[in-house]
Amino acid sequence: MRIDPVEAPAAARSAQGRRPWLPLLAAILRLGGAQAELVRHAERPWASVTFSGTRHAITLAFPGSAAAADGEAFIAALPEHEFTIPGQLVADATVVAVDQAVLPAPTMIVEIELLLVEAC
Repeated sequence: MRIDPVEAPAAARSAQGRRPWLPLLAAILRLGGAQAELVRHAERPWASVTFSGTRHAITLAFPGSAAAADGEAFIAALPEHEFTIPGQLVADATVVAVDQAVLPAPTMIVEIELLLVEAC
């Protein structure tokens, strides 16, 4: 599933200032490459004594042999990638699981978690 912020529903666009899920998913899919597919996204509030934000769990699929190379590049780039999410700082981006299947078709599944903190 590809998400294009330009074609997003008006309600989602108006909520971008409060909830950063749409620009985050768009950035993740750009980083994943043209063959990355969104499988799942979950968001929950997060707070510490001094900061507040959201924690995101995202699963991407990289179907096919050629996409596996994109998956490997995504895994290598994610921890150090500089995201530009309006009003948010990506405090942590971690690959939590990678699963590869050969049959019925080669597929790489990558699960990641990100912590977004509201910028002051």
